Amino acid sequence: MTTSPDAHRLSDALDGRRIVLAVDRRTEELAAALERHGAEVSVAAPLTNIPHVDDEALLARTRELIADPPELLVITTGIGMRGWFEAATASGIAEQLREALSGATILARGPKGRGAIQQAGLTAHWVAESETAAEVAEHLRTMDVAGRRVAVQHHGSGADGLDELLAQKGADVVSLTVYRWGPPRDPEAVRRSVHDAAEGRIDAVVSTAAPGAHRWLEVARREGVLDGIRERAQSGDLVLAVVGPVNAGPYEELDIPVLQPERMRLGSMVKVIVQHYGQQPRG
Repeated sequence: MTTSPDAHRLSDALDGRRIVLAVDRRTEELAAALERHGAEVSVAAPLTNIPHVDDEALLARTRELIADPPELLVITTGIGMRGWFEAATASGIAEQLREALSGATILARGPKGRGAIQQAGLTAHWVAESETAAEVAEHLRTMDVAGRRVAVQHHGSGADGLDELLAQKGADVVSLTVYRWGPPRDPEAVRRSVHDAAEGRIDAVVSTAAPGAHRWLEVARREGVLDGIRERAQSGDLVLAVVGPVNAGPYEELDIPVLQPERMRLGSMVKVIVQHYGQQPRG
């Protein structure tokens, strides 16, 4: 993935750096941002993001909530909230859904979720500023949810423990997964990327979601190159850039260091990559 030679160049901080995007969404935007600093960018997304626009189970759950509205709604991702209303709009039930949710107390896992809630014409009553499911869970532990109907919109991997926590506290839980992760579009590119990362043919791998990072590492383990990736990352020869602490988790569990920005935004991640290499002497 390359831009025109006439594309606006912002710096030469990444000149000659080979960067792999282990990312499925917003790849063109991310690649262009890195290429403006001289990077050579390729894509090797270990998972694909599959919208549930026509998912019968999602629409069935949605109709259940319209018929019997929740008292509490937990939104874990902005893209999930928007996708939910896109699916409802496509089925002609968006207005009924908005009305059903209008009386609920709404919690958001971060500013992106809050923005999507507002975009849907609703109000977030509490926001987890750390953008982690752990902070949402801690807040839920302070609430009396026994006997209350609670809807939880999950991210693609769905394994955040919120349903189990709410059920233990006596809530009537309705779980919605608005998008899910599917197999990679180009498995060979993913396989090649882990070998390139371990063997020194690339300088950095960018990840923006924990499920994708986990799967990329699974491929590395299966290919027998995980130790090589860890060694290059620990020595500083390989940069594994992530967008935030949740995304960093799969790497840190394997004692693999990561580079992450203070703010969990793509622009901030690009900036920290540029700053990192801008401070590095070229060998």
